[in-house]
Amino acid sequence: MQTTIYKGVELFFLFVVLPLSFLISYPIAIKLALTIIGFLYILIILKRNGLLKLRFPDKMYWKPFWKETVIKLAIVMIITGLYVLFVAPDKLFLVLIKKPHLWLMILFIYTFLSVWPQEIIYRTFFYERYQGLVKNKWLFVFINAILFSLAHLFLQSFLVQVLTFIGGMLFAYTYQKTKSTTLVSVEHAIYGNWLFTVGMGEMLAFPGAD
Repeated sequence: MQTTIYKGVELFFLFVVLPLSFLISYPIAIKLALTIIGFLYILIILKRNGLLKLRFPDKMYWKPFWKETVIKLAIVMIITGLYVLFVAPDKLFLVLIKKPHLWLMILFIYTFLSVWPQEIIYRTFFYERYQGLVKNKWLFVFINAILFSLAHLFLQSFLVQVLTFIGGMLFAYTYQKTKSTTLVSVEHAIYGNWLFTVGMGEMLAFPGAD
C-alpha cells in the first residue's frame, strides 16, 4: 500500500507538477536543474532495475513493426504534407532545400538527444514503474499520451499538444506490444524527423531556415 501511494505521488510530481511548473515564470537555471535532477532520478531507478542496457527486440517484432510503421508513416506524410501545403506552402521542405546541413544536424540531434531520453522517461520508466497502478491497458495508454502531451505544454502551441498526444498514443501502443525502447525510439524518430523535413519545424519549435 505504501509503495502504491509513493509511486502515485512520484508520478504526480514528475509528470504533472514539474511540467506545469514550467509555465510559471522563474529562473531558467532552476527549471533546468529540476529537469536534470528528475532525469537522473529516473535513470537511477532504471539502472537499479537493469533497464538501461541496450537490448535489441526479438526478431518476431521487427517485421510487423516495420509493416505497421510504414502504413502509419504514409498516413502521417499525406496529412502533414497537405497541412503544410495549404497552411504554409512557403515552408514545404524549406530546410531540406535551403539548409541541408542544418537538416542533417537536426535529424541527428533530435534522434539521439531528444527522442531517446523522451522514450526512456515516458515509455520505459513510465510503463515499468506505473503500469501496475492502472489495470485497464487502454486507459493506461491514454494516460501516458495525455502526460506525454503535457510535457510539451511549455511550448504553448495547440498544434504541438495535438501532435504529441497522437504520437503518445502511437508510441505507448508500440511499447505496450513490444516492450522495446529501441523500436519505439525508431518509430518516434521517424515521425518526428518527417515533421521537421516536411516543413513543420518552426511550428514545433525546431530551428527554421530563415
